[in-house]
Amino acid sequence: MEIKPIAYIHTDFCEKFGIPRQSGRVPDLIGEIVFTPEFNNPEAIRGLEEFSHVWLIFGFSEAEYKEGTMTVRPPRLGGNTRMGVFASRSPYRPNSLGLSCVKIEKIEQGKITVSGVDILDKTPIYDIKPYIPYSDSIPNALGSFAEEMKCHSLEVNFPQELLQIIPEEKQKAVIGCLRDDPRPTYQEDDREYSMAFSEFDIHFTVENKKLTVISIDKKSNG
Repeated sequence: MEIKPIAYIHTDFCEKFGIPRQSGRVPDLIGEIVFTPEFNNPEAIRGLEEFSHVWLIFGFSEAEYKEGTMTVRPPRLGGNTRMGVFASRSPYRPNSLGLSCVKIEKIEQGKITVSGVDILDKTPIYDIKPYIPYSDSIPNALGSFAEEMKCHSLEVNFPQELLQIIPEEKQKAVIGCLRDDPRPTYQEDDREYSMAFSEFDIHFTVENKKLTVISIDKKSNG
């Protein structure tokens, strides 16, 4: 069976580094789902306004799966512990499909604005399904190793003179991404990191669970 994109999502992430590891971790992150001409039809989303959230089935467009790989090394386990590919949400999967639950913010002709995204810019969307609370939420479900990192976060020191460089409507989102700690777990050192966000490169260091933004570069249009 062949599948084709029904839409593409536009976000502030042009690189994988810095994208939250799960949807909803940074509620202020916005994405715009733009339908392809074939599916740009109001009939396709009739009734969607009665739901608050949707599941997005998308393609990990920059992940290259190595044939026959049965295990992966989740970054949150330090990068050395192996888990089965089907016991993780690694992007390196046989069919390179991802699943995210996002909140609907606005529905317009040919476009849906959502929040809480964890997806790379220009990612193909293969399907959209409404989130149904009574069946999709299982309060007593087990989360294995993922539960250990549920409350992990950093204190963020973002000097006001640097924060003002970021448009006001994006400031909460970028702080949320930094607080979520974009580094692989096994990299706990004093090196300088750079996270691409929107039109900016944000440089920071981390020491004792405190992240400090040290400079911001604006990308050239070229």
